[in-house]
Amino acid sequence: MQDITDKTITIVSGLPRSGTSLMMKMLEAGGMDVVIDNIRQPDKDNPNGYYECEQIKKIKDDTSWLPATYGKVFKMVSMLLMSLPSEYPYQVLFMKRDVREVIASQKKMLARHGKQSVSDDTKMELMYTKHLYQVEEWLSSQNNFHVLNVSFADLIRQSQREIKRIIDFTGKNFDLIKMKQVIDPSLYRNKVKDLI
Repeated sequence: MQDITDKTITIVSGLPRSGTSLMMKMLEAGGMDVVIDNIRQPDKDNPNGYYECEQIKKIKDDTSWLPATYGKVFKMVSMLLMSLPSEYPYQVLFMKRDVREVIASQKKMLARHGKQSVSDDTKMELMYTKHLYQVEEWLSSQNNFHVLNVSFADLIRQSQREIKRIIDFTGKNFDLIKMKQVIDPSLYRNKVKDLI
């Protein structure tokens, strides 16, 4: 188990539609305070909520709020991680999901809002794959970041094992049973086997 101080900033990150909202809900159920503003309300794409905070999206312009997140957890898309200031220690739960599933989920969400994706699937897959490689390389070179990669598919299919990994990584005395109870396998839509 890692020795994590009270002044460590905990972040759930990954690509949009990679399971970050589920991880936030699990941590909340386990007993952790979450940083959210409830501006974006639950809908058919995320019936259990998005767990977002608009202030976090402005990290490039304002970092003054970061110390107030000690002991709490917030959600941040992977594209913004490199904007975090280097003077703080971070632990990141990084959600991994097959990029084909991510793209399919994003397209369905856009379609529900009457919009279309501006890029074809092949270009999006290459772009996301390149982005993830760059972020992972950057994270591995940062001494103030501790990262746990969590597979969205494994979290659904082998939840108890994955939750134990999360508890070990964070060093928190989470309620494993409550964390497991919020996992709804029926919300694992857009599986790779269904996209082929």
